[in-house]
Amino acid sequence: MSYNVIRASDAGDASVTPAVLSNIKDHLKSDGWALLRGFDMDMPSFSAITSQLCKTITFDPARENTDKSTQKVDAGLGPIGLHIENGNTPVCPDIVAFYSTKAAFEGSQTTICDGRRVFEALSDAQKARWSQRMMVTRTLPEALWKRYLANEHPAISEPEEVTQEHIMQFKASIPDQDFTLNDDGSLEYRIKVSPVRPSSLSNGQAFANAILGPSHNYEPPVYTLDDGVIVTSEEIEELRGIAETCTVEINWQDGDVAVIDNTRVMHGRRAIKDQDRQLFIGMGRL
Repeated sequence: MSYNVIRASDAGDASVTPAVLSNIKDHLKSDGWALLRGFDMDMPSFSAITSQLCKTITFDPARENTDKSTQKVDAGLGPIGLHIENGNTPVCPDIVAFYSTKAAFEGSQTTICDGRRVFEALSDAQKARWSQRMMVTRTLPEALWKRYLANEHPAISEPEEVTQEHIMQFKASIPDQDFTLNDDGSLEYRIKVSPVRPSSLSNGQAFANAILGPSHNYEPPVYTLDDGVIVTSEEIEELRGIAETCTVEINWQDGDVAVIDNTRVMHGRRAIKDQDRQLFIGMGRL
């Protein structure tokens, strides 16, 4: 992992300077991710990194906000499968950053998997199958989908402001999404995504999606490929085995920041053994 580490001692300055930001961007293009270690880091500094790398900040509606551009990571104690952040939403972040304010003394390693390597490891038949588009279907509680829409719609900022007109405007603005509004206020949401996609930062084809990932705060989705075949648990486990061969771990230290190309590199987590660990997330679009 050391070749992806940007150390303050090498930069000659413990602050995140424009030169350090440029170095981060270089790593994102070449490797898909980078780890900052030894820098003077606090929440405002972390927020500034995310804001300087991204033109638009986005959020996960199921997470607790910590400030105007970051959220606390809280997804139980078990291991988390590899995924791209917000991979089953209509507007997927290009960049995701994590900030470790308090590292675990054991366990809780973040897993990093280059989807480009996963795609290269697939057989020709697997490449053809996963290069199809895929329908993601799941039901979202009213509170979550309204909070998401309030963040993404430019005319509103609070869930209570959401109207039917806002819903239809957002639907029209993004192709390949549809929904059914249920009597209880929940939303059966459907969107087509590409399991294999080009990176927003470096092109190239990568197996980068949320198929292997968690549904900690959401109903597990149903995945259906364009050939009409629903993705099975056996297929998912086969992919999980391939992805594990392309996975490395971040053993966090206090103050570390990891920046990830969310359109190329998937991430996850080993099981938490030290519940005192604290991790925060910031993400956005280019």
